[in-house]
Amino acid sequence: MKDHGFFLNGASVIADPSGVLWWPGHRTLIVADLHLEKASAYAAGGILLPPYDSLATVERLADVIRRLRPSHVLALGDSFHDAEAADRLDPSVARALRAQVSALDRWTWIAGNHDPVPPEGFGGSVASEVEIGPLRFRHEPIVSATGEVAGHLHPKIRISTRARRIGARCFITDGQRIVLPAFGALTGGLDIGDTAFRRLFPGAAVALALGPERVHAIRVGNGRPG
Repeated sequence: MKDHGFFLNGASVIADPSGVLWWPGHRTLIVADLHLEKASAYAAGGILLPPYDSLATVERLADVIRRLRPSHVLALGDSFHDAEAADRLDPSVARALRAQVSALDRWTWIAGNHDPVPPEGFGGSVASEVEIGPLRFRHEPIVSATGEVAGHLHPKIRISTRARRIGARCFITDGQRIVLPAFGALTGGLDIGDTAFRRLFPGAAVALALGPERVHAIRVGNGRPG
């Protein structure tokens, strides 16, 4: 896999092809929007989806943790799709998640809009936001923030090739702040041309699009590929 390293408000970080942000100097792995048990929430509303999203998400995260070996995981909110999501988790998936949390020195659940009170019983600590050195970690980005690492918006980019237009999850950053792609298996995405991103990145920015084996850096201006 080929990742993409860069400086974020002075901190040396790496955008990983899996969709996590890796801060090697602090051995910290940052992941956004797991949305565990989204499929079962939709099923309760009559929209039937394959019930394996939580398993796929937890297994993917376990693979990344094994590869990068962090001492601290920061989950940037909406880790659980709703207040009852933890109760709907398959027991084997819940055990696997607890094992991931307990195996690390630190695990922090940032509160999101879907899980303003992350469930107890999985270990780790809960915070509304966390500040480490030059970076501040929260769920929902704030206009004009500096050093901010956030999720919530599920950024995606559309890329034109000779044959077709394709969509890809992406990070978006201007070197001062970053919004992470959603990590969850069933999470959708918001195009970076949307007004929400233009407010956060009024000038030049870079979309770090996730390919199967590498991260592709694409310059964007006002939320559009340049």
